[in-house]
Amino acid sequence: MEIDRPFAVNHFSVDCVIFGFDGENLNVLLLHRKGEDNGESFHDMKLPGSLIYQDEDLDEAAKRVLNELTGLKNLKMIQFKAFGSKDRTRNPKDVHWLEKVEHTRVTRIVTVVYLALVKIDRSLNRQQDNCLVEWVPMTQIRTLAFDHNRIIKEAVEFLCQYVRLNPAYAFELLPKKFTMAQLRSLYEALIGTSVDIRNFHKKMIQKEYIIPLDEYQQGVAHRAARYYRFDKKILLKTKQLYKG
Repeated sequence: MEIDRPFAVNHFSVDCVIFGFDGENLNVLLLHRKGEDNGESFHDMKLPGSLIYQDEDLDEAAKRVLNELTGLKNLKMIQFKAFGSKDRTRNPKDVHWLEKVEHTRVTRIVTVVYLALVKIDRSLNRQQDNCLVEWVPMTQIRTLAFDHNRIIKEAVEFLCQYVRLNPAYAFELLPKKFTMAQLRSLYEALIGTSVDIRNFHKKMIQKEYIIPLDEYQQGVAHRAARYYRFDKKILLKTKQLYKG
């Protein structure tokens, strides 16, 4: 026997998890959000995201939203996962804020999340519709809007596994020339734990696609570290996998 149940009145959105690396920490690009709840002002943060238009597909929406909110464009974005829990809008503050911004009534939201890696020095729109955009280290992220903390947590787990199978992707986060310490810091940020320095460096310099340069750090108080570069062609040719 079928039970009469109301159909959900859904809104569809896209959210973008953009990772950057500052040389020591894995960062996520977040927007500052300001609003009022029960007559009191609040200020928190959220992922770049928005409802999609009726006449655009998901990929188009993700590119549009990211460009409008951050100024970033032409990124290689991966469609990661859909989040559609009925509890995504459990906080009235989030619902009221979104209804005011989008000028529409909100009952439930299903969002499709996209991932991208960028070099952290990419130019950004620092101000857009009263929302400031900012790189925030993973260790400093506080309670975010909606279920964005959960989204980021699952995105990091996915990124770690994805990079193990597609090592070239991780180098999108590093500068064109990097030190072994930077590479190790990135790896530790992805796996969430420290590694043995000597063993890590020994293993990495044996990778044919990590090329040593005749360049060293300048103006540093400690012993100058050597620079390396990543050669994607060699990686593809040898089909080596970054096992960690």
